[in-house]
Amino acid sequence: MANARGRLMIEGAAATALARRFGTPLYVYSQAALRGRWEALRQAFQAPGFLLCYAIKANSNPAICRLLARWGTGAEVVSGGELLLALHSGFKPSQIVFSGVGKTREEMRAGLRAGILTFNVESEEELALLSRTAKALGRRAPVSIRVNPAIAVASHPHIATARAGSKFGVSPREALRLALKAAKSPGLRFLGLHGHLGSQIFAAAPYERESRLLISLSRELKARGVAITIADFGGGFGAEEPGRREFPLDRVSSVLRRAARAFPGLTTIIEPGRYLTAEAGTLLTTLLYRKTVLGRRLLIVDAGMNDFLRPALYGARHEIIPANPRPGPRTPADVVGPVCESTDVFGRGRRLPPVKPGDVLAVLNAGAYGFSMGSNYNSRPRPAEVLVDGRDIRLIRPREALSELLDWRRCKSP
Repeated sequence: MANARGRLMIEGAAATALARRFGTPLYVYSQAALRGRWEALRQAFQAPGFLLCYAIKANSNPAICRLLARWGTGAEVVSGGELLLALHSGFKPSQIVFSGVGKTREEMRAGLRAGILTFNVESEEELALLSRTAKALGRRAPVSIRVNPAIAVASHPHIATARAGSKFGVSPREALRLALKAAKSPGLRFLGLHGHLGSQIFAAAPYERESRLLISLSRELKARGVAITIADFGGGFGAEEPGRREFPLDRVSSVLRRAARAFPGLTTIIEPGRYLTAEAGTLLTTLLYRKTVLGRRLLIVDAGMNDFLRPALYGARHEIIPANPRPGPRTPADVVGPVCESTDVFGRGRRLPPVKPGDVLAVLNAGAYGFSMGSNYNSRPRPAEVLVDGRDIRLIRPREALSELLDWRRCKSP
């Protein structure tokens, strides 16, 4: 990413030039990096029946979604808004799966009318509502049951979704019962089983345990006269973070391809999100001020936790570097934002070379759960987003204007 002078380059564009042209905070995405991750997954899971469904929640910029749809990817959505985005981005309805614990009747109707591949159902009451909704439309809803495998993974509790007691999915015994019920319901068309372990997983063993569980459940269903046609293993593939080992893609793909062989003729689904987009994104931010507090060196930048929440929300560690480094010794510093919260910190004790106000810093691997988790907290407009393809630079989302926050026409007077 750096050229001979040490300047940060994002494909053919200098990060400092992008910051001058578009302002900061600024999200910049590399199309080559996105394509590289997509190709790695495609090669790793190149087997009959495998379907890669991009978890749109990771990065919902329409330009990113259109690229992935054009390359033949399916989509995993968790809301009516994401479903609409997926359809408008060109994802085939027959390759869209709808997950989430709180689907509304309106969202169910939208998915049924679109003709999506399956709904990943997460409770008995949801199953009943989906059946009633489908019958009212004169249809049968395609259904998979989400299983909570109660597998603890080595990630932050906020992103570990398969632990015992989690709000996601149902127990294996309950999954069997709901699958048998769905198979007999006139408003439903039972298709299969869905599991999801969480996020930022860097080991193959949890996927081995999950696959054994889904295989065992499928065999028990078959013994009771119910066959499955979909096995969805979810996502959670770890994306690079300092101090974390690289995700063992070859080992995990071997585990899941071996599991798929237990489901001959089935559609086998994986749902990567962060793994596809994290590495492709960089958040550029400008240094505003420097100060020292009780011996701690603070660097105050113009990006805040409203722009990039991961470090504040679950202590995610992202490398931070100057876009155009100055010579000199590296000294520890805390990189903090302007938001009025003590948790508005991008990194503590980072060893950085000399920097001055006006310098551009880059937060790396910020292409997932960045803008998509952003907010207007402290009445701060959301940043712009840019896509770089070689030397081609495209503004794919303009910076939000203050006037958009002050659109009184949408607010009723007291």
